[in-house]
Amino acid sequence: MTVDRAAPDERAARPATERILRATVERILHSGVAHLSMQDVATAAGVSKGLIHYHFRDKNALLTRAIEWTAAGLVAREREALEDVPSHIAVESLWGWLESELDAGHLRVLIELAQDPDAEIHAALASAARARRAAAALTIDALFRRLSLRSRIPVPLLADVSVAFMDGLAIQAMAEPDANQRVSFDVFWLAMLNMAE
Repeated sequence: MTVDRAAPDERAARPATERILRATVERILHSGVAHLSMQDVATAAGVSKGLIHYHFRDKNALLTRAIEWTAAGLVAREREALEDVPSHIAVESLWGWLESELDAGHLRVLIELAQDPDAEIHAALASAARARRAAAALTIDALFRRLSLRSRIPVPLLADVSVAFMDGLAIQAMAEPDANQRVSFDVFWLAMLNMAE
């Protein structure tokens, strides 16, 4: 079992809900959503099982909030990837962001949770997908503007393709951990940039 290795003072300084959500994502990555137990999350977060139930009425409420938290982090980090980055390294900066997301496994967690049949979880995933598509649209638009390009295809359609591509890379990372994903990323962005005038 993986346990939060932060120093005790640093771990205690984090709000309990953040420690619980971080531990939930970590436990899903380690043993999958099917084997997720509230006790394992409590142990990994360094809290009592009762505290988890205080913040989250049940496992589905915890998973729903974990989806929201994970998606919000993905969107925020994507936005930061292009902040104050010169145009000549913008695509490289995007790769750095995506590579770190693939390594962290956050996309994989969202994909795994999509297998859960619960309607509340699916509603949270649908909301997360909308937020990710909106973030991808902003990223594509910002990148095209920085490169003085204009898309010939509506940016929201390109955003849909971009999110699907990222999810595909996350699935490939699970199935083929040694695959060179950078090559796929470069080919994808060359194709995206060819959609511009």
